[in-house]
Amino acid sequence: MRFVDLFSGLGGFHVALKRLGHKCVFACDIDPELRRLYELNFGLRSACDIREIHARDIPHHEVLCAGFPCQPYSKAGEQLGRRCPRWGDLFEHHVLRILKYHRPKFIVLENVANLQRHASGRTWRRITSALADAGYDFDARILSPHRFGVPQIRERLFLVGALHGLNGFEWPKEQTHPLGSISEFLEDKPTDAKALPPRVVKCLNVWQGFLKAAPPDKELPSFPIWSMEFGADYPFEETTPFAIGLRRLAKYRGCHGIDLADFRLSERMAHLPSYARTEESRFPEWKIRFIEQNRAFYRENRKWIDRWLPGILEFPPSWQKLEWNCKGETRNIWRYIIQFRASGVRVKRPTTAPSLVAMTSTQIPIIAKERRYMTRRECARLQSLGSLRHLPETATSACKAFGNAVNAEIVHLICRSLVGTSARTPSRVSHHSSHPEIARRAKGE
Repeated sequence: MRFVDLFSGLGGFHVALKRLGHKCVFACDIDPELRRLYELNFGLRSACDIREIHARDIPHHEVLCAGFPCQPYSKAGEQLGRRCPRWGDLFEHHVLRILKYHRPKFIVLENVANLQRHASGRTWRRITSALADAGYDFDARILSPHRFGVPQIRERLFLVGALHGLNGFEWPKEQTHPLGSISEFLEDKPTDAKALPPRVVKCLNVWQGFLKAAPPDKELPSFPIWSMEFGADYPFEETTPFAIGLRRLAKYRGCHGIDLADFRLSERMAHLPSYARTEESRFPEWKIRFIEQNRAFYRENRKWIDRWLPGILEFPPSWQKLEWNCKGETRNIWRYIIQFRASGVRVKRPTTAPSLVAMTSTQIPIIAKERRYMTRRECARLQSLGSLRHLPETATSACKAFGNAVNAEIVHLICRSLVGTSARTPSRVSHHSSHPEIARRAKGE
């Protein structure tokens, strides 16, 4: 079958459908560097911004694939939806007009899991109503590579649709056995690996000091550790700093117990945690719970925390938070997979990598035992794109591209059931593929 690859990026849809024997007849992406790489890797020149393309200029096709930009719907952003000035209209105005003009037999869409919940579900209802009005039967499911043998936790929403019904379609079966080690996807002593900067090493050593200082018989918190709550007492349960006003804040302590009375009115909010500065009269329940848990933890452990606390103060706020996802494991931060995120320093067991995100190069996952960041090739493997010869050249561009990419292994499993395999190219992979086999495919072997 012929397929189109809208918002093509690095070509995850292309890799998956080509493996099934299908042919890409059109691709487009707004990023000129990704268009260059697409042509190098697939021999097909990708068109530019979808908003500048007439539907009549797109070749006829049976399958439409679109991993449209997730920024308007992601929990990590402002969730502006259609109000997003750059990306908010791409599905409803442009994917749909191409869909209605060509009426392909099948569609495969990918986006963040939060798309279903965005705007209390209204965005999702608009999308699905539009597809139904266009004559498509559809189904959707949230899938993650780590449930299919690829060691990356990356939950994404996939929607499949068909003009003449989804008869016979089945979602791929998830693995029931746990993953082993991420080491099968890593390179052996890669020469292009970026070493951790001294400041990152210093911050991780400070958090290692926290783990070491905690009493061995004291279970470490499973909730996010927000060190700025250690010593803070601003109101958070029945009201908020915004609600009580700047003058009354003088009675309270802000980040790490700092006395807010020592600052001018205009400066007081800046000495509260960023999540406590929101203009709302009541915090959401999850925020209230995390603040209370952190303050209770501090009250119970103040003696040793106060000795540790000064060391964390020199770092930016997001580095002052720790997500310890290694409950019951050895308290050695240098044994795990780490990622610096806006939500904090995330530490995970070395069985899976955290989700690759399209932010900054400092958010590339860290192989702690080797004190380095993951390489571009390792990130490609986590997106099941290890077969690509040409990758983004810089760490920053690679981080953005892989964070926005669709996982080719999941698309392959979905499309094998949805559109089938070309008679010329028999499917090589079963739903019950073993982890090593998927690892070899991810490496491009």
